[in-house]
Amino acid sequence: MTVEREVVIKNKEGLHFRPIMQFVETAQKFTARILVRCEDREADGRSPMELLMLVATQGTVVRLFADGDDATLAVETLVALVETGFGEV
Repeated sequence: MTVEREVVIKNKEGLHFRPIMQFVETAQKFTARILVRCEDREADGRSPMELLMLVATQGTVVRLFADGDDATLAVETLVALVETGFGEV
């Protein structure tokens, strides 16, 4: 099953190294394949370098995709993490 959701990057510094590592650590808890899309760029949700290349600044809309048995829980958890501003808002 594939699940997708849009979420807005809220923290002032956008997706920089610290929130990216929080995202990756959270994504690794799930078996689902996780992708993040930002405009015309796509990143593996478990790859810090690919996520950094998204250049997702504050206010950027990203789309999260998960495919697998725990896809719904993975997307819900990652959306909640992004919506909290990674504890930086």
